[in-house]
Amino acid sequence: MLWNIFKTDTPARQGLVDWITPRKTFEDVILPERTRKQLRDALTQIEKRALIFDQWGLGRKHQTGLGLGFNFAGPPGTGKTLCAEALAHTLGRPLARVKYSQMESMWAGESGKNIAAVFEEARSRNAVLFFDEADAIASRRLTNVSGGYEREANQVINILLKEIEEYEGVVIFATNLATNFDPAFERRIRTHIYFETPGPEVRPLVWKAQLSPQTPLADDVDFEALGRDYEMTGGDIKNAVLKAAQMAAGEEGPDAGKSIHQRHFITAIEEVLDARRVMSQSLYDDGNGNGLMPWEPLVVAARLEAVEASALEGREETALVANQVTALTEAVNALQTRLRGGTFIPLPAWATGTIALLVIAAVAVVAGVVIP
Repeated sequence: MLWNIFKTDTPARQGLVDWITPRKTFEDVILPERTRKQLRDALTQIEKRALIFDQWGLGRKHQTGLGLGFNFAGPPGTGKTLCAEALAHTLGRPLARVKYSQMESMWAGESGKNIAAVFEEARSRNAVLFFDEADAIASRRLTNVSGGYEREANQVINILLKEIEEYEGVVIFATNLATNFDPAFERRIRTHIYFETPGPEVRPLVWKAQLSPQTPLADDVDFEALGRDYEMTGGDIKNAVLKAAQMAAGEEGPDAGKSIHQRHFITAIEEVLDARRVMSQSLYDDGNGNGLMPWEPLVVAARLEAVEASALEGREETALVANQVTALTEAVNALQTRLRGGTFIPLPAWATGTIALLVIAAVAVVAGVVIP
């Protein structure tokens, strides 16, 4: 029993990934044409890998970096996870989604071994390896290392970089915060695809794609108007569709006569957008109650202006304090000189200085002046 407490052997490395049989296809995802073209180019890279590295001999020239790494970056709800599944479905391979909760270990060095085990497991099953919310594991390495945790975190990233370099399969990273990535990932990930918020010409198609042929719609439903009037991601639209369906289903009357009206969609949209504002207002509010996302240019500009204004205010306050200190010093010196010449008993410098400070403090209290 006591021996088991101090054992350093760890359990078998199981449960590090969720194995997903891909069912979604690219037909299930509505994307801007630019993003769709980048995904087609990514598929071409995968399908022509043997031609490039084997027949054209580049594999003999370059021993590492032969894998295909993709970074899916963009705001939440823009289809990154769906496209990872669709890509695996197109290739006819299983999708291995990494479980971060199982990756970290209390034992020193075990987290790095878990990463190596994940790549080995994906390699053995010819799977598409998927790191969702990848900034959680691929963040920038720490420069000021003072303890074991910092060293372990940096070691994990170093091992991840090494495994990417040596992996010959397909690995996908998805993130909402690509700026948090360690700069070394930019070179090792060959293709970076940005998933942007769909525009007004795409959004009506996204609305329609979220519905089933069996979904009852009223005659007043206008997806063109919804797409034109409300800027939303695919994830937002999905939530709005489900909310609208719940509203329509919950109304009084027999179920057979119920359908989703335009008013249901509009009310659902307002609730979804209000929820997004609530989640973003503490950090990303423009001051008028409009919730903004951290990647929007207005947010970045506002933050820069706030920093600059704060720095300017700090410089002005520092200058004011410096002027007050200078004036106080001159007053103390002048009063000290007068005290030395106006007393019958010669006083040391510390005594005249103390008296001068007490006199000035008394005058300041009477005048209501705060001395810093």
